[in-house]
Amino acid sequence: MTGVTAPATLSFGSSARLLPGQKLITLGTPFRIQNFVASGVFSVAASARDVPRNDQLGAEISQYLTTTASVQQGNSGGPVLDSRGAVVGVADLNAAPNALVPGTVGIAIPGDLVKQSLDDLEKIGVPQRGTLGITMVDLENLDPALRQLAGLSSSEGALVDQVPAGTAAARAGLRGSLRNSKDQLLAPLGDIIVGVDGQRVQDSFDVIRLVATKRPGQTVTLKVWRNRQEVNVKVTLLKRTLQ
Repeated sequence: MTGVTAPATLSFGSSARLLPGQKLITLGTPFRIQNFVASGVFSVAASARDVPRNDQLGAEISQYLTTTASVQQGNSGGPVLDSRGAVVGVADLNAAPNALVPGTVGIAIPGDLVKQSLDDLEKIGVPQRGTLGITMVDLENLDPALRQLAGLSSSEGALVDQVPAGTAAARAGLRGSLRNSKDQLLAPLGDIIVGVDGQRVQDSFDVIRLVATKRPGQTVTLKVWRNRQEVNVKVTLLKRTLQ
C-alpha cells in the first residue's frame, strides 16, 4: 500500500463501547525491543478489587480493562488500540495470582478515564474525577457480629471508615466509624453506603466507580444504612487541588 502515513497524534476511541471479543492491539518496548506489537481481544471490564496489586491505583480508578493482548514489562504506558487505531486504553501490566506465576491477563487503564484526566491536566493541572474524600471498608470484610449489630442481613455495601474534615462527605454530614487503640472497629458503626444515584453497590470499588463519573460541583445521592434504616444523603463534589 502506498500513500498512507500514520497520524501525528492518535485519537481516543470509546472504552465504554468495547464489546467482549473485540480485537485490541498493544504497542510498547518490552526488553528494549522498539515498536513491539501484540494483539488479542477485549475480555471484560474488571473491578480493581479482582486485580492483584499492592499500590493504591485501584482506589483511584476502580476498574480496569482486561485483554488477551500481552502487556510485557516495558509495554506499560503504551497505547491499547482498537482495530481502527483509536486509543481505548493505556497498557498497565500482565496480572498474575502471585509472584511465582507469570502474568497471563493483560490489564489496561480505560481510555475514557485517561482522556478525561488529560483534559483536566491541561485545563486545571490535576484530574477532577469525583471523590467523596473518605476511606471505606467492604461490608463483606466486616465481622459478621458487627453487621448483625447494625441490623444488616446482607454483605453488600461499603462502610464509611474515616471522613476527613473539609471533604465533600464531611460537608454533607456523612458519618464515619470509631476504632479502639488496636485499630478495631467499634459499634455503633458509621454510615454504610448501599447505593449511589439509585444503583445498588456491592463494595467500595462500586462506590468509587460511580462517584468518579461525576464532576466537581455536581451532586451525588448516596443511599446509606444509618440507625437501622435507609436514608438518602446528597453530596456536592468538590474540585481537587494540587497538594
